Amino acid sequence: MLSMGFEDDLKDILSTTPATKQTLLYSATMPKEILVIARQYMKTPVDISAGQRNVSTNDVSHSYFMVQAKDRYLALKRLVDLHPDIYSIIFCRTRRETKEVAEKLMHDGYSADALHGDLSQEQRDYVMNLFRAKQIQLLIATDVAARGLDVNDLTHVINYNLPDEDEIYIHRSGRTGRAGKKGDSLTIIHSREIGRIRQLEKRTGQRIELKKIPSGKEICEKQLFKLVDVVENIEVNEKQIEQFLPVIFKKLEWLSREQLIKHFVSVEFNRFLDYYKDAKDINVHRVESERGSRGERSERSERGDRGDRSERRDHNGRGRRNDSSDEPRSASYDRLFINIGSKDGINPKALITFVNQNWPGKKVEFGKIDIMKPFSFFEVEKSVTKQLMELLKKARYNGNKITVDYSQEREQPLERDFKKVKRRR
Repeated sequence: MLSMGFEDDLKDILSTTPATKQTLLYSATMPKEILVIARQYMKTPVDISAGQRNVSTNDVSHSYFMVQAKDRYLALKRLVDLHPDIYSIIFCRTRRETKEVAEKLMHDGYSADALHGDLSQEQRDYVMNLFRAKQIQLLIATDVAARGLDVNDLTHVINYNLPDEDEIYIHRSGRTGRAGKKGDSLTIIHSREIGRIRQLEKRTGQRIELKKIPSGKEICEKQLFKLVDVVENIEVNEKQIEQFLPVIFKKLEWLSREQLIKHFVSVEFNRFLDYYKDAKDINVHRVESERGSRGERSERSERGDRGDRSERRDHNGRGRRNDSSDEPRSASYDRLFINIGSKDGINPKALITFVNQNWPGKKVEFGKIDIMKPFSFFEVEKSVTKQLMELLKKARYNGNKITVDYSQEREQPLERDFKKVKRRR
């Protein structure tokens, strides 16, 4: 709710309440942003987990598929086509990507729609009613827009992009495999995200299996037998069609039994044959080997990608992309803390402008930017970090002296505060 713009309303409410009060904060996950809010609005907060703390269920199988970033949408289509009865939420990282993926799927003839923060409540209810009634097979959504959804019988959850937080991955996956039923969590990655997969395996305690994006032949076979099953099990209303049968028999009497079957199958099946007849292999193939006495797996892309060695880490050691783009970035980035935030009128555009105004060379290339109320985090290329930090420490923003540092040194105390409170409890 805070991400959707309700922080100002929260402040207005809190400003009218007594100074002495009991404050309770509820959150399905506990990322760093929530810790910041808790410290800002609560006194000596105690962290209480209800039940098990976001653990993965054994009723969900986890798989990942590795493709080049440019083939991500093609991979999604093939996964959907391989499962004719799919009923799934597809998670994207940004509103823009959610809209784009939904529009592409609908244009290509799939039963799909989008759920994102730009929809009104009326539009959101309309989409959700269609999805719950299974008139829509595929719901493409952001994590924020999907919060609070209660949908039964999902067969799959598809991660079009990995989320930034491990707990969000668990939260997404937990939407399938409910009430004793089995479910599948499928993730599409590029080769530089393999480190995140290893990290998620440790976090969930479950193996995330590498699978191959199916070939055109595999998909056509699956769709063909699905069609045959539908024809075989269709309920025939003899009374309704009886009057039309003489004309139908006369029309089709020149066809043999084999020819008749071929014609009926081809009515529905030809589009799959045409689309997949020249389908290429879009998998990124990797070579696995044993490394050292510890038996750790070393993996290298046969296409020359640098694999998990290129993956950048944020302040908590989590693999993290520098922006919402699907394309991998080749440069190495540092994540920095700066003591100005939304309360100072800072937004991503203003931060970029401020930094470049204090940089003498060509414009600085940024990665991910996170704007908080009292401060912000941003990523820049390692090659400019030290010089940029020295220049910014001499700068001022709206008359305020600037403090800039590596983010790790700024965020650890916040988590230590919670640990101390727990020990006292």
